[in-house]
This record gives sequence, structure tokens and C-alpha cells, in this order.
Amino acid sequence: MKTEIEKVLTMVQEGKVDAEKASELIEVLNNRDSRSGPVSKSTSYADKTLKIRVVSADNDNVSVNLPIKLIKVLLKAGHNIAGNIPQSEKYVKDIDIDVLIEAIENELDGQIVDVKSADGDTVSVYIE
Repeated sequence: MKTEIEKVLTMVQEGKVDAEKASELIEVLNNRDSRSGPVSKSTSYADKTLKIRVVSADNDNVSVNLPIKLIKVLLKAGHNIAGNIPQSEKYVKDIDIDVLIEAIENELDGQIVDVKSADGDTVSVYIE
């Protein structure tokens, strides 16, 4: 299964599929393997989701859900890709991906970001 997931991630890096489709493919691969393996009733950290919510006073709302399984790989791949694009390099050079990955490996859970602006916009990032 590991090589199959690596193929999906390569497709993400090459722009052949987006993160949502890759997540679906990885979930199918994991479900296929879980049917042949032992059944676990408890939800592991890897089965949780990073959720990003932006609610705008102007009704420009955003809702993003990303499986934790995919986050770690996308952080590394996305940071490497963005770091090699001259237009985006200045935006990602100061982002310490290792801190984010460490938070994931230490099973950070709950609300991570909660921002409320004076004009009523809110941004929430959490894992559940």
C-alpha cells in the first residue's frame, strides 16, 4: 500500500490531482487494507481532520477539511514546491515546516487558531 500512496502523492506534486481527490484515493486505499486487517474501534489521530473555517462579514466564506494523514506529506511537498517558484519563494522562506510537522507528530488536537477582526471576519483552524 505504501507505494500506492506514494503514487497518489506524486500525482499531487505533478498537479494531476488536487488534495481533495488525493485524500479520497488514500482513504480508499486505507479502507481496502483495513478490511483485510484487524478492526479497531477507537479513532486514531491519523483519522482526524484539520478544519479551516473563514467566515466573512461580506459572506465570503471558506471551509476546508484536510485529513491529518495527508497534511504531513502536503506540508513538505507544498513547501518544497513553493520554495522553488520565484514568485512565492519570499512568502514561504520564513515558514518552519518542521514545527508544524512536530505538532502533528505530537498529536496536537483542538483549536489551533481563532482570529476575530474588528469588521466581523473570523478565522478558525482546528483538528478534530
